[in-house]
Amino acid sequence: MLELFIRQFELAVPLFILVALGYGLVKGAGWSKSVSDGMNTFVFNLAMPALLFHLMSDLSKLPPVDARLLAAFFGGCLLTFLLGYFLSGSLFSLDGTGKSILGLGGVFSNNVLIGIPLAKATLGNASIPSVALVLVFNSLTLWSLLSISIEWSKHGSMSIAGFRTTVFAIARNPIIIGIITGACFGLTGWVLPPVLEHTLVQVAEPSAALSLIVLGMGLAEYDVKAGWRQGTLIVALKLILQPLVVWALAALLGLPMMETKVVVLLASLPVGVNVYLMARQYQRLEGSVAASLVLTTVLSAITTPVFLVLLARAFPTGV
Repeated sequence: MLELFIRQFELAVPLFILVALGYGLVKGAGWSKSVSDGMNTFVFNLAMPALLFHLMSDLSKLPPVDARLLAAFFGGCLLTFLLGYFLSGSLFSLDGTGKSILGLGGVFSNNVLIGIPLAKATLGNASIPSVALVLVFNSLTLWSLLSISIEWSKHGSMSIAGFRTTVFAIARNPIIIGIITGACFGLTGWVLPPVLEHTLVQVAEPSAALSLIVLGMGLAEYDVKAGWRQGTLIVALKLILQPLVVWALAALLGLPMMETKVVVLLASLPVGVNVYLMARQYQRLEGSVAASLVLTTVLSAITTPVFLVLLARAFPTGV
């Protein structure tokens, strides 16, 4: 067990060192927010879409994905969200919007900045189609869940206009565009000309490292001292409960090994920064969500390798 943990920790810890590097560049070296914003734009709008297009362009050569992983992952998200919603109401007497934000914090993973690099490092390129399938539906499903929860708590109904805006925003997301266009190209069985292939690789290669550095630079903006009580509940929901619930649903559905590993890995990741943006938009729990962003990123350097060890023991044949 200890040997397995050390092996998984050694695979994961370099990624978290890059997060710490980004944090240090802002806090220690004084890099400005404009640098962070520029790097973030490059990663999200060019480098990461290029990486995902390149990986998905080999889709015809990769093993098929069991789509039931969506039921396991998002079913686990729903159950954890509901528990967080009701617990936050009873423990902290939050209103409907506050309960919705806290519940979302317990289920919205940092699947792009950490999930993709970590899946590649620990599960291999064969995991990427499963990761991509979750990514395609992730924002739409979880933003819709939050919008429905908040609107229902306010008005007892859901705005169609709000849902339509969410769909259009996600359809324009460069990450989603990279996945879908890469998958469509991959399904044709065509091969990129060598010149284009080499160019694409050169753009995509730095995406994993830069995405983690950008994450660390972003974390430097948040104050972990504010809202620690609600933040602690988010940490427990996100790093412990959600991966356990997702794993239980995967087992009930009889998901294959790779899909089970992917959904549990993604569920074990730290809170995504989009939750903080939503907290600021609704002016609820900004300090608590900021604290959970930092704490879950730090603690997941331990908890995620633990879940990877447990998965390795559950599936001893390996990836």
